Amino acid sequence: MPRLAILLLVICLAAPSLAYRRLSDDSLKRIPSAGADFDIHNAAGLLAPILIPRVPDTPGSEKVQEHFVQFFAKRLPAWSIQMHNSSSKTPATGDKLVNFRNIILRRDPPWASVGGVSRLTLAAHYDTLYRPENFIGAIDSAAPCAMLLHVARSVDEALTKRWAAMEEAGETDGLDEEMGVQILLLDGEEAWVSWTDTDSTYGSRALAEAWETEMHPAGSTYKNNIEAISLFLLLDLLGAENPRIPSYFASTHWAYQHFATIEMRMRKLKLLETKSQEPFLTEADKTSSQFYPGFISDDHVPFLERGVDILHMIPTPFPWFWHKMEDDGEHLDGPTMQDWGKLVTAFVAEWMELEDYIPKIQPVEDSYEKSEL
Repeated sequence: MPRLAILLLVICLAAPSLAYRRLSDDSLKRIPSAGADFDIHNAAGLLAPILIPRVPDTPGSEKVQEHFVQFFAKRLPAWSIQMHNSSSKTPATGDKLVNFRNIILRRDPPWASVGGVSRLTLAAHYDTLYRPENFIGAIDSAAPCAMLLHVARSVDEALTKRWAAMEEAGETDGLDEEMGVQILLLDGEEAWVSWTDTDSTYGSRALAEAWETEMHPAGSTYKNNIEAISLFLLLDLLGAENPRIPSYFASTHWAYQHFATIEMRMRKLKLLETKSQEPFLTEADKTSSQFYPGFISDDHVPFLERGVDILHMIPTPFPWFWHKMEDDGEHLDGPTMQDWGKLVTAFVAEWMELEDYIPKIQPVEDSYEKSEL
């Protein structure tokens, strides 16, 4: 290969890292804790209302959907709220169609056009197993969903300030990449009988297919919502103590390394509550020769199959109480949950270039008034 071509290839491969601006220590210190909102007994918080059985197309599922929607509608009105509905037969329900509902929360720059913005995509599933009955699914995935609500609240003001500053400076001419952020609360991840390609990920499969076929206007920067995903960050099975998160994909190892660097720096600054000697992200030094084919099947697969870059935050091995009745609020680890909330928030703040806009930490209110639901 000609020398110039080699140089261009190296630049292209390094581009994501070269464009990435780290948060300062001062900004990391401003990343807020979720506080009482992750208390499993705080009915007005973010987590406790999710700790109920949430089988798709049941009253429990609808109650949790209402919790999500009301949180954004009342606390974060700048975020758009969209529903994506689908239905499918399952091995457990025979010919009866089960309805699945994905909830899509999104913040784009106020001047962005349809098809003109790339989006950092954060995802977790909120449904629970059909059997055993009354399964709670605290790590799987009530806690990750609560973490995403906390992240949205934690970056909301900084996004507003950054975009206002860009408008004031006249930096909305489209010469730079427009970046937004979206949260996917996905339904129907769990298998109804046993995990197969067709008995699992009902909501994410339907959403990926719809997004691939729904085209943006001609001439758009991104032809559809699949192409507009800059990174798909999936949280699953988080909230148990001492998680070990491998780097699953060579193509996004650079993003994993940035996440790991955030964790290392926050630990050195004593900003995290867990005191483990081993970090959550254990493979920052992994080399290209250490990646092997294969991955854990989850809600990212329909998007991976369509060429989306994936960063999968799921521990290996799984927590011992995975898919057991012990996966309830009492088996969550409070310090670990608080740290995940901070780490994901810091990663999003770096990605969205919020260095100069993160506000000073204010006391976290317990939550919006439950009587308003």
